[in-house]
Amino acid sequence: MRAIALHAQALGDPRTDPRQEDLAMAATTGGTPSAHHEHPGRMDGVCNEFTVFTKIKPGEADALRADLAAMADAANDKDVHAAVRQIGTLHDARHVIFDNDTRFMFASVFDGSWDTYIDDFAKTVVGERFDKVFSHSEGFPGVKDPGAKDWFLAHQEPAGVFVSAYPDLTVQQIYKDQRVDEAFQEVLDTPEFRTALENPANAELVATPAFQKLLEEASA
Repeated sequence: MRAIALHAQALGDPRTDPRQEDLAMAATTGGTPSAHHEHPGRMDGVCNEFTVFTKIKPGEADALRADLAAMADAANDKDVHAAVRQIGTLHDARHVIFDNDTRFMFASVFDGSWDTYIDDFAKTVVGERFDKVFSHSEGFPGVKDPGAKDWFLAHQEPAGVFVSAYPDLTVQQIYKDQRVDEAFQEVLDTPEFRTALENPANAELVATPAFQKLLEEASA
C-alpha cells in the first residue's frame, strides 16, 4: 500500500540494497547512477529499460521456441523466483520471436547500474537459462564471457518512449511496501486494534488527518 509505505519511510529507509541509494539521488537531483558502460536505454525516475534485438541462427527458431517454452514452464519454479529476489532489481522481462522466426527480442525494466544488472544475472540460475536462450542468437559469447557486455551493447536499442507507472519506486521499495501492507492488514484484523481505535485516550491521534488517511488507504 503506497500510503502506508510512505508513512513507514518516516520510520526507516526501505532501501535494503546499497545500490538503491544512488538511484534515489538520481531521482531527486536529476543525476545519473554511475556505470562503467554507457548504454542507450532510457530512464524514467529510478527505472531503466533494456531492449535487445538479435538475429536467430538459421534453423534454430524452433529450438529457441522450445527453450522459451521451458523457461515459461519454469517461471513458477521457486528457484527462479528466489533468483529474481536475489537479483533484487528486475521489475519485469519478456522474450519475443518475430520477423518470421528470424529475429529475437529481449526486453526488461530494472533498477540500478547497467553493469550490475548484467553481472547479477550471470551469478544466478537465471543466467544459465539466459545462456540457453541466447545461444540461438548469432555471435552470443555466453553470459559469463568477458565480451558479453559488449555483445549486449552492440544489440541494444533504446525505446522511443519509456514510461513507468511508479518511476520513484525501486524493486526493493516495492517489496517493502508489500511487507508493510501485509503486516498492517494483520494489525487491522485484530480486536485489539479496534479496541484501541475506540479508546477515548487515543481519540486525538485517531482524528488526525494523517491517521485518517492511513485508515482510508488501508480500506481502499
